[in-house]
Amino acid sequence: MSPAFPLVSVIMPCFNAERYLAEAVASALGQTYPNVELIVVDDGSRDGSPGMAAEIERQYPGKVTVLHTARLGPYPARNEALRVARGDYIAFLDADDWWEPKALEKLYDAASTAHADVAYCGWQNVGMGVKSAPFIPPAYEKDDPVAHFLRTCPWPIHAALVEHSLVRRLGGFSTRQFSSMDYDFWLRALAVTRNMIRVPEVLAYYRWHDAGQISSVKFRQVLDALEAQRSFIRSNPEMVRHLSKETLRDFTEGRVKQQAYRALWSRDLPSAQQLFRHMAWSRSFSLRELPYVVAALLPERAYRWVVGLADRAD
Repeated sequence: MSPAFPLVSVIMPCFNAERYLAEAVASALGQTYPNVELIVVDDGSRDGSPGMAAEIERQYPGKVTVLHTARLGPYPARNEALRVARGDYIAFLDADDWWEPKALEKLYDAASTAHADVAYCGWQNVGMGVKSAPFIPPAYEKDDPVAHFLRTCPWPIHAALVEHSLVRRLGGFSTRQFSSMDYDFWLRALAVTRNMIRVPEVLAYYRWHDAGQISSVKFRQVLDALEAQRSFIRSNPEMVRHLSKETLRDFTEGRVKQQAYRALWSRDLPSAQQLFRHMAWSRSFSLRELPYVVAALLPERAYRWVVGLADRAD
């Protein structure tokens, strides 16, 4: 331990991640930042993850803590870890993702120098079949962070270092929007502070691998994100007053419409149907979208038949 450096608590939920757990743990413990504790929360894994986590805890006494939850999901699991986290700063790293070795060092240096509550960085999506360029977000703090945050989730869960005092003030993660609780968390953080700083480097990697990931359930993710946006707008009318009704509609219902078409074009028909149905129920469609909305109101088998018919006609 290095007393000159505040403790960083790295929180790692784990579910059936034996293929990636060792790599994620090595990434967390191999940081050049010298004062790190790792809290692994095994969330009812049915593979070899619990045994691997137990062995890692034995190898690093006092540095690694393993908790167990009964398949609550990653965000409730993170809340369990937050209850025992001792660090002055909190970082989140899933058991299938990783950081550059200097990630925590660079994020901490930026946060401490700027006296910021949050330091964030760039990231890249990786994995089999994933073609994603490295992405460095804009400097939100130098522009209009409210508009940026309402447009989309500003960064993935592991691309930021957060003051523990801010996490406590937020009460950890809400469980209202199950697949967008990170987005909800960052929106609620923005309502409390704009004191953030960017590290303009790609330091975090998000691994796409199978349909078991929360982010793979597209329609649920989109609709949960919509509710997180609506909650922020309802709770913070003064913060959104400078944005027109048309702009807010584009950020919210407009994004649902965009994702509905994207799901249809990629033939993710379950998501497309649910999102077009939402447009029907919320009356957020034009005459141009009417055929798509009406088709989505059909039973699932009939909807698939109609889309297939359109494909054959093309």
